Amino acid sequence: MSTLRVELINTGSELLLGTVRDSHLQWLGKELFPLGFRFDRQTTVPDGSGIRDLLMEAFPRADLLIVTGGLGPTTDDMTRDLVAEFLGLKLCRHEITLERIKERCRARGFAFQPRMERQSMVPEGALVLPNDHGTAPGLYLPAVEGISWSSPHIFLLPGPPRELQPMVQSSVIPLLKDILLREVGCDPMERECRTYKIVGMGESLLESVIGLELSKRGDLEVGYCARPNEVDFRLIGSGKVLDEVEPKVIQSVGDHLVSDGEKSMEEIIVNLLEEKRMTLATAESCTGGHLANRITNVPGASAVFKEGFVTYSNTSKTELLGVPAELIQVHGAVSEAVVCAMAEGALLKSGAVYALATTGIAGPGGGTPDKPVGTVWLALAEAGKVTFSWKELIPTDRLTFKQVVTQSALDRLRKRLKGFVH
Repeated sequence: MSTLRVELINTGSELLLGTVRDSHLQWLGKELFPLGFRFDRQTTVPDGSGIRDLLMEAFPRADLLIVTGGLGPTTDDMTRDLVAEFLGLKLCRHEITLERIKERCRARGFAFQPRMERQSMVPEGALVLPNDHGTAPGLYLPAVEGISWSSPHIFLLPGPPRELQPMVQSSVIPLLKDILLREVGCDPMERECRTYKIVGMGESLLESVIGLELSKRGDLEVGYCARPNEVDFRLIGSGKVLDEVEPKVIQSVGDHLVSDGEKSMEEIIVNLLEEKRMTLATAESCTGGHLANRITNVPGASAVFKEGFVTYSNTSKTELLGVPAELIQVHGAVSEAVVCAMAEGALLKSGAVYALATTGIAGPGGGTPDKPVGTVWLALAEAGKVTFSWKELIPTDRLTFKQVVTQSALDRLRKRLKGFVH
């Protein structure tokens, strides 16, 4: 990896108030990693003058500083002004940028406001990064090496992701490549990161099975990111080393391996159904449509997803899926008999090849000694085959419950499609 120390500063009171999710670190981290850059530190500050003190702290320890937000036309957008002040640089009007802002207003039918002119003010010596998706340009200020005072390479980027992301790809990444070649002289592609998505195997078990062994090599960085019923197993190293250990990883995790890339469980399912020319329907009670939602989030799902039934009440199970009312009365809605009838009803009504069904007690109330909160029955029905059903106990909050239940259902279908189970 690059020896350059990289920091990210995100500005915006809305990020600290929780009204807007900060997605910059995740996106920028992925984009910069192939170049050999990794963030050493990330800090978020509110709008206003707070960035001044942070710049004073960051300058001595950073070689590369990326700042997002605070480039707009209003009085709380102070990033450009404070950076120029801190560096002792004059702000000069950039006529090309001013004309771009006016043209954007004309094209969109907006009146040009005098305050917008602030966005065309550029610190002396800065390189202007065009913004094709907004009015605020990005700025690049090269590093300054002095005897008593130095500054890192500084990139000032707009806050909205729809503006920042295209600017990074078109303008920032080429500049970063030049910085690498000029100052580090290294091949930016000498290391890579591979992520293996594992389902049904916790991170502790995963470490004992393969992670601990690999971490002892010395030429690999091993990491884990645990989510509900899923672990991202991360390996960082040279391509040669990763190629060497990958067969061992795949062998060790077996059918728990969902993907050896960035594809999600639902993407894998849609792709497998497309390959096999199969179709799917869902019948959901406790998951409230989350199963269908995950599938339909995948582009192209319409080619394989036939229909989704959300039968939350007992009446709807009978009316929409044909589950006998007597069956529910005798066994209860959360039972093996009912979940099988739901899956088979969805199969019959939709004409799909496969159907997944869920019924359970998400909580926090509604549990009994025989069926405590977190009890769930799941079923996988396939045309011409005996319906498979299974029971799980997932005592957690409602949102996590839905995610874990649907993950389990999709994983069972994945294993059926891959031929791991019958």
